[in-house]
Amino acid sequence: MKEQREVISALRGVGVLAGVRWAYVSATTRTLEQYSEADGHDAAWLGNTRFTLFRDRLDRVFACERYAVHSGNDDADLDVLYDQLSSQDIFSMPQLDSGLVRRSNLNGSPGWVCGERRFLLASCDYGKLDSLPWPRRGPTKQWVAGQRNPEPQQPSLFDDEEIGGLEALLAAQRDLDLDTYVVSHTLDRLGGQIELVFGRPRLNTGGGQAWYWYENLLTDPPAGGGRRTDDTPLPTGPNTTPDAPVRLRRSAEERRDDRRSGGQ
Repeated sequence: MKEQREVISALRGVGVLAGVRWAYVSATTRTLEQYSEADGHDAAWLGNTRFTLFRDRLDRVFACERYAVHSGNDDADLDVLYDQLSSQDIFSMPQLDSGLVRRSNLNGSPGWVCGERRFLLASCDYGKLDSLPWPRRGPTKQWVAGQRNPEPQQPSLFDDEEIGGLEALLAAQRDLDLDTYVVSHTLDRLGGQIELVFGRPRLNTGGGQAWYWYENLLTDPPAGGGRRTDDTPLPTGPNTTPDAPVRLRRSAEERRDDRRSGGQ
């Protein structure tokens, strides 16, 4: 599909998809490390923790919210950026310019925007991506899934000009301010397997396919990251250390003159 090629190529080219991949692998790894049935954790804990950490990692790699860069130096405040991350997370985090992606929530649902493309998050049962029931999701996800398909595969049944115009009008009412896609993610807690896709959802009322298209982000190789270093030179200021006391030694001639003066 043309749209799929264009969107994936554009987002992959600037590193956005690599950032999403890194964020999810980091989030699920951390979640599974902490998960303990003996400590009372259950499927609800697993889902909430996974979502919270995924959102947090996306904000980190895209420099959003509490990780936003205000100084103009992308390598500033690394102590905040790296806090609670493993060494593997730090060294594998893609280095993206701040401002490449910004937060753009939709009706309270966390969202991120690159250019004119927004994406939201949606969890799913492992192995059920293709039949994800959008009509059972909240109104925001239904709205996103109800956007017009920019590449309808079949001619419209409403070839009549008047009816076709009505169809276009109704469809336009479903449009959002930005083309909005979905990053859908799964986790098999027993096997530790994950799925991660980016795509255009399809409102599958009555069942059927849940996507017009999607891209499997786990087939991409991990992006090369690397620890950032803050090489900003330290500010210079006045030296407030007092000078060591210095005593000048007087010449022999000066001392003789003093003795002569004292004898007059």
